[in-house]
Amino acid sequence: MKATLLVKNAAQLVTSRDASDAPLAGERQQELTVIEDGAVAVNGSKIVAVGSTEEVMARVETDQKTREVDASGQLITPGFVDPHTHVVFGGSREHELTLKLQGVPYLEILARGGGILSSVEATRAASKEELVARGEKYCQQMLVQGTTTAEAKSGYGLTTEAELKILEAIRQVDQVQQVDLVPTFLGAHAVPKEYKGDPDRYLDLVIDEMLPRVAEKKLSRYCDVFCEEGIFSIEQSRRVLSAARDMGFELKMHADEIVPLGGAELASELGAVSADHLLVISDQGIEQMAKAGVIGVILPGTTFYLREDHYAPGRKMIEAGVPVSLATDFNPGSSPNNNLQLVINIACLYLRMTPAEVINAITINAAHAVGRASKIGSLEKGKNADIVIFDAPNYDYLAYRYGTNLVSSVIKNGKIVEEVQQ
Repeated sequence: MKATLLVKNAAQLVTSRDASDAPLAGERQQELTVIEDGAVAVNGSKIVAVGSTEEVMARVETDQKTREVDASGQLITPGFVDPHTHVVFGGSREHELTLKLQGVPYLEILARGGGILSSVEATRAASKEELVARGEKYCQQMLVQGTTTAEAKSGYGLTTEAELKILEAIRQVDQVQQVDLVPTFLGAHAVPKEYKGDPDRYLDLVIDEMLPRVAEKKLSRYCDVFCEEGIFSIEQSRRVLSAARDMGFELKMHADEIVPLGGAELASELGAVSADHLLVISDQGIEQMAKAGVIGVILPGTTFYLREDHYAPGRKMIEAGVPVSLATDFNPGSSPNNNLQLVINIACLYLRMTPAEVINAITINAAHAVGRASKIGSLEKGKNADIVIFDAPNYDYLAYRYGTNLVSSVIKNGKIVEEVQQ
């Protein structure tokens, strides 16, 4: 087999194996294939060989047109997958930082017209072109930090036209830059001011108008809902998600972030792909997610930024058999961070996840959370050549160092798209 690109001599190449059919859970989440003096060969956009440099070079043919990259002393991983972001939005909310430092709770900021509703106002006012330009910039930041695929939610429009505008902007951002975006419809993100005090009437709009329009235009594969006290109850969330499922959407949930309403249990009941946040998940919720195979997407950067006094019980979830993924939750208010390298550090230090578990959480398990594990999330023959080279001698170093971008090069679909000067 001919190689158009050969990356060789890496100090370590790390990836999962044989996990494309189901996410890694329990003890298996610790399983990480580590190849010393590793190499990966690419033909066009696909991986054709992975192994030691000697093994790969014996299996592939090269010629003067083959691009060869010497990764001596460096680390090769699959491209990172960020399975929970809000990457397209208008405005920013740095003015809320002082309120947070004064101890004003998020739900109170929301009640004052801040929080999500502040971003809704800015997003409604922005043109689609402005949203695309901002989204492209944020994705470029993600790419240079090693993220090659990300989920992107709507939810800052809260009218039919504004929600469609966001999803159309996400589609355009996906087309004009290198990070692959997986759109999720999140019309049930908050109750807009026009429907204050009447969330059920707003959900009528979401179900009867927004969801059919999104389905008609094929703008999203997934439907999400923010199930939280003061936002949408368990019954209201069930109503939205059941309607979405009947229309052919796959399901996600913002669940059990602030108040333990039973979101994890509902996600399990409805067969959701993932339940996200989970700071206050119950033991019963953990057990039901493990049985149902629902992926727990933990967002430790949000917990860090909101200065919560505890994190989601990642260690307990893994030991109970819940497949765990990690994401940035990049958004304008509670997590203005789009760097998964920082999430690696926080997850190890505060969730007590091991570096191996974390690598699997942001590669193969995250790929399952966005429905693309057959194509991305691991370095295996036949998969898309989404590859990151780090200026790191081993994968433990990614968890050990923080505050520095360790990316050396990013390869997307077999082409070097970023080379970072160290």
